[in-house]
Amino acid sequence: MKKALIALAVLGLTGGAAVAQSSVTLFGILDANARYVKFNGKSLKLLGTDGLNSSRLGVRGVEDLGNGLKAGFWLESAVNPDTGTVDNSRFWGRRATVSLMGEFGEVRLGRAKTSARLHIDDFDPTSTTGLGNVAAVYSTLGSNADTLNRADNMVSYFLPGNLGGVYGSVDIAAGEGSNVNLAPTAANGVTAGGKKLMSGRIGYKQGPINVAVALANTTGVANAKYKLTSIGGAYDLGIVRPSVNYSQTKFLNREQKIWTFAVTAPLGTQGQLWASYTDSKANTGAETTVTGYTRIGDATLIAAGYIHNLSKRTALYTTVARLENKGAGTFQLNSFTLAGMAAGGSQGGVDVGIRHSF
Repeated sequence: MKKALIALAVLGLTGGAAVAQSSVTLFGILDANARYVKFNGKSLKLLGTDGLNSSRLGVRGVEDLGNGLKAGFWLESAVNPDTGTVDNSRFWGRRATVSLMGEFGEVRLGRAKTSARLHIDDFDPTSTTGLGNVAAVYSTLGSNADTLNRADNMVSYFLPGNLGGVYGSVDIAAGEGSNVNLAPTAANGVTAGGKKLMSGRIGYKQGPINVAVALANTTGVANAKYKLTSIGGAYDLGIVRPSVNYSQTKFLNREQKIWTFAVTAPLGTQGQLWASYTDSKANTGAETTVTGYTRIGDATLIAAGYIHNLSKRTALYTTVARLENKGAGTFQLNSFTLAGMAAGGSQGGVDVGIRHSF
């Protein structure tokens, strides 16, 4: 819905000068489902959200400055179609950026997904959304790191799209504006770790092949670094697209190694099948409880789903998933925090839903 009057009205409410834009787009996704989750002999039935894609409402725009130079903005909020609410802590929580684009690429300022998160999204058939979300078995290992999600105060650079299939980006977030490398403590005005970030990825995508590597580190508690290394690859054979991704995370003496194997396949002209298997292993340090840190264990996540496109904008979907913990593990599907999850327990779930984009 481009150049819509409602988009101009939204921009007016947020203080934007819509008339100066070459183009303005109001966009969004509504995703709702009937969901059933079972664990430890208990069951949960609910109307859920974000089974295929995260529900959102956003406004984006681009102004042509001439000579190949463009300025752009992107404001995006999470919404909950089951209750009609938005993010409790911030309105533009999904993305709030302003950028300058040209033949040199793009320089982007503000809150957005990190390069590391974009990499993991690329090699997870769920794009880290819903019951089969592989991020459910990633741990920050007690660092409170933002590396796997979105970060505030980011300066990002994206390579231009004319490099023969080579793509990449790099992010720097300086925390809360301190001019020295202070530890993220209450005394320093930052109560949670994981605010100072460096993240980047480089890849090659041409024809059926896509390979990439991502590196990131985020300042955690006691000024230690949470580090992520991830490498993935996929090859589209037409009838099926297999992919694999390996991630290693480290913080202090704690470590995780995570493998994800996935496959997607078209079914007719409107359908798509997908399946994934993720295996997460924790070292001895990660399995040891110390002050301020609760140990984790190993986990496996098996998920599969079907998507049926009714049109370019509307799809029906179903997902089934099972997560099995070992040892001290208490991971939950879709990063749920349901009470009563026992160490070493398992959790299964299924949902059926609809996604509509505009």
